[in-house]
Amino acid sequence: MRFFEDMEVGQRREVGSFTFTADAIKKFAAQFDPQRFHLDEEEGRKSLFGGLAASGWHVGSVCMKLLVTDGQSQAREAAARGEKVAVWGPSPGFRELRWIRPVLAGDTVSFSSEIESLRTSEKRPEWGIVQARHTGTNQRGELVYSLLAIAFVPRRNANS
Repeated sequence: MRFFEDMEVGQRREVGSFTFTADAIKKFAAQFDPQRFHLDEEEGRKSLFGGLAASGWHVGSVCMKLLVTDGQSQAREAAARGEKVAVWGPSPGFRELRWIRPVLAGDTVSFSSEIESLRTSEKRPEWGIVQARHTGTNQRGELVYSLLAIAFVPRRNANS
């Protein structure tokens, strides 16, 4: 994980990809979003989606998992180099969640994150606030998912 001072507006990071299988779509939907077009291929084909569609919450959950895994990898790499590891704070929320195109069984979505804005917290100057656009693109290069996320990021020398 990076410190606030290590970030720049426009920095982009590819965080990984995931293939949404019919089994994974149905398993997630059965537990968290049991709508007919997420649970049954025929119902999916008859719907506006035209096929078994992943829940948007499933797509967002996969994005979050890949973001966390990527951050953990960055932290391990920094520790292996003997660097101080940045431990991020909580997120005060997100905006602009968009499920742009359906993610159908068999689609592989690649996720990335791009920093859109940075500012120092007025109330907690030891923290910076980063806004990053997380997106998912399918194997055809079509944007399928977008979210503007906000997070508290520690400043390297805030207490110096």
